Amino acid sequence: MILVVASDGYLADEEVRLLNATFSRMQLFRSYLQDIMSRMIDNLCNILRREGSDVLFEAAIATLPHELYETAFAIATDLVLADGHISPEEEGLLVSLCRALNLPEKLVAQVVEVMLIKNRG
Repeated sequence: MILVVASDGYLADEEVRLLNATFSRMQLFRSYLQDIMSRMIDNLCNILRREGSDVLFEAAIATLPHELYETAFAIATDLVLADGHISPEEEGLLVSLCRALNLPEKLVAQVVEVMLIKNRG
């Protein structure tokens, strides 16, 4: 998710707040203390700065449990569309994510459609 909000090469304070809000709504992260979540985001940002987005992307794909593939794509799509537009970098990241996770086209289309509706207002 760090890659999604930092696809422009910069992670603004508002984007960090958006990440924290997104993570806090997820069942997977509900038991984590805010301090732990902040340190995790800082560590991921440091990896992104030091080693680049490809390394972080590959590590995320390699460690993501298969049962969370669809969830990860849905959250990434939601984050990309949260500001009402999609940059070429963001679109490229979503395409790469779909390919890496080998998601069915029908599912991808459904997720994108729902997230467009969700973020319309």
